[in-house]
Amino acid sequence: MGWLIGRTEAVSNPERARQKALAKLQALSEMDDAETLVVPILLDALLLVESYRGARHQITFLPELTQSVDALLREITIVEKADAFADA
Repeated sequence: MGWLIGRTEAVSNPERARQKALAKLQALSEMDDAETLVVPILLDALLLVESYRGARHQITFLPELTQSVDALLREITIVEKADAFADA
């Protein structure tokens, strides 16, 4: 299963996008040491918010946040595929 939330949906229907994200994150409970992926994302998000607050310039930490999110999504996809393989 791929990532199903696009920019358009996130902007036009944020509640539905949150529901999809929460459903995707259910796999965290099946991952070994999920905290090593989640905590850096939370830290990056906090820094992103603080760096963007009150400023009208390029978001400084966006590349790091993107990399963290991509790593988390890769790990979740691995768990999902392993579950699907085990069920087959």
